[in-house]
Amino acid sequence: MTINPTSRRRSLYGFEIRDNDHRRDDSGRKTHEIKQVWQRNHEILRLALLGHKYVDIAATLGISAQTVSNTLNSQLGMEKLSEMRAKRDADSIEVAEEVKKLFPKALEIYEEILHSDSDKVSFELKLKAANNVLMDLGGHKAPTKIQGQFVHGHLTADDLNVIKERGKEAAKARGLLVIEADIEDQENT
Repeated sequence: MTINPTSRRRSLYGFEIRDNDHRRDDSGRKTHEIKQVWQRNHEILRLALLGHKYVDIAATLGISAQTVSNTLNSQLGMEKLSEMRAKRDADSIEVAEEVKKLFPKALEIYEEILHSDSDKVSFELKLKAANNVLMDLGGHKAPTKIQGQFVHGHLTADDLNVIKERGKEAAKARGLLVIEADIEDQENT
């Protein structure tokens, strides 16, 4: 077995250096590929703009959460993120204005479909149109993403009875629960 001469070198902290460290130049100074650093920082800003958490951004990009925090809290990062948010908001306003222009025409088409007695328009198309108007445009669409947090615990029978009693008292106080014994007591008095 031959040993590569670079594997015998040791770093400042005593670790073996197996390969040349390409992050440093010949004089030993740390170097960075500016284009790669800027692309990473831009990706951090883009993911933050989309609403991702620091830890999620770090996991996605394979970097530390501290690096994400440093990028987002730097003066340049905050300025760039502010610019990106302003552009996003301006784009959203433009899209909303375009939708507002098309809305009356779309409602006319829906009216025509829903009130048409012709055989050209099937019941399924009318149902889809009605659902689209009611759910999507009316703002009654079911949530597409449900996020929950769960807690796990071990309860005794006594703990469960205490919880049940507290629930009954709360429901009774709000008038949501009527107990037959209470009705009988009121009738007798």
